[in-house]
Amino acid sequence: MAAFNLSSAFVTLFAVVGPPKVLLAFAHLARERSAAELRRLALVSTVLAAVVGVTMAYTADFLTAFFHISDQSLQLAGGLIFFIYALALVLGIHVGAGESEQGRLSNPLADGVRELLLPYVASPLAITAVLVGSLEKDTWGWHSTIAGAFVAVVAINCVCVLLLSSLLRLTHQTSLEVLSRLLGLLLAAVGVELFLNGLASLGVHFAAPDGH
Repeated sequence: MAAFNLSSAFVTLFAVVGPPKVLLAFAHLARERSAAELRRLALVSTVLAAVVGVTMAYTADFLTAFFHISDQSLQLAGGLIFFIYALALVLGIHVGAGESEQGRLSNPLADGVRELLLPYVASPLAITAVLVGSLEKDTWGWHSTIAGAFVAVVAINCVCVLLLSSLLRLTHQTSLEVLSRLLGLLLAAVGVELFLNGLASLGVHFAAPDGH
């Protein structure tokens, strides 16, 4: 991947797990929850997401060494995950969403956290970005930079949800579907870019079209 710095790490994480994506997930849940329940869910899920992200940032070297994963494999796999998830959004497939009423938990908070596991708390998009970013430099300072960038993004997510909780509860289903498809297109581009970066790291380069 291209050389990372704090700003590029923040922008990358913001693109894959920032408010545009997270607000969409919360909007689906807000339609069946009170404003107080949504605020509590936002706070709890944000803390859990921050813990997961920080843990991945500091243990990236250990995890990739333990599972014998190369940086290039991680980039290629991450690019595929990005693209598949984005494709699901474009096609209107809500990956990770609880579809069955019988499968719901009796505790609304626990049920909400469970539905937010894939898109937010343990987002494969965010985890891949954190791991790839952390592996750029093998120093505690750099791992702290990635962890800090991730915590900043999830903090922004939480503030946005808290400020817009009432609006999210009133968002029409049709609007949510339109936003899902637009977001899916953008995430697909992120996935392709990450996949191409992985190929470039392996020495596979594609010639630019003539005249460009």
